[in-house]
Amino acid sequence: MNRKAVIQVRNLVARYGDDIILDRISFDVYEGEIFAVLGGSGSGKSTLLRHLLGLDRPAAGEVIIDGDDISSSSEDALQQTLRKVGVLYQSAALFGSMTVAENVALPILAYTDLPAESVENLVKMKLNLVHLDGYQNHLPSKISGGMKKRAGLARAMALNPKILFFDEPSAGLDPITSAELDNLIIHLNQSLGTTMVIITHELESIFAVAHRVIMLHKSTRGIIADGDPIYLRDQSRNPFVKQFFNRLPADIT
Repeated sequence: MNRKAVIQVRNLVARYGDDIILDRISFDVYEGEIFAVLGGSGSGKSTLLRHLLGLDRPAAGEVIIDGDDISSSSEDALQQTLRKVGVLYQSAALFGSMTVAENVALPILAYTDLPAESVENLVKMKLNLVHLDGYQNHLPSKISGGMKKRAGLARAMALNPKILFFDEPSAGLDPITSAELDNLIIHLNQSLGTTMVIITHELESIFAVAHRVIMLHKSTRGIIADGDPIYLRDQSRNPFVKQFFNRLPADIT
């Protein structure tokens, strides 16, 4: 199958001071894919996300987003590339003093010159996509945790991004709300064709939504597994991968 890679990571080295967190890792994320990044605590998941978003520059290697190398681009060029990207942060990161609609409108107002009526219609459309129509005038403090996540997702989609990043989307949610969010992610991926990258450790969500995963490991500072999560669960011979996907304690491998 001839698939286009919309994210290409080549020999990425990430370090903080003298500490190397990721050492020469390489992978691709393909157009329309739901791609998950897994790993234990301290494996470099958050560090990798920061590099994919251009918040940190690599010590070596390349991060190419939709054909643009953000690891060496100017700040202006980086910002142009990042307009193709939306992010749902772990806490949803909504501004508490602003309504749901005002939060979703922020990127539209910042990056377009659309008239007020068009902005309002676009906000309604995005809230409709995440099943929050009718909550435009609610403050974040007046909606549930799952609704906050969906409002954050609506804001992440405000500029029709080519790629959506999710940072621990199920964190803090009960199992039912988490499953509802998983179904929404699948629906948006199928209906819009948006490429999605999810940083997570929630096994049920991984098996429900991810087409492919990579697993990072602290000891190797690299990728120890890459593939379909169900195949890795059932067929991997790597003890840590088997342990992770089957929720086995450390003394059973």
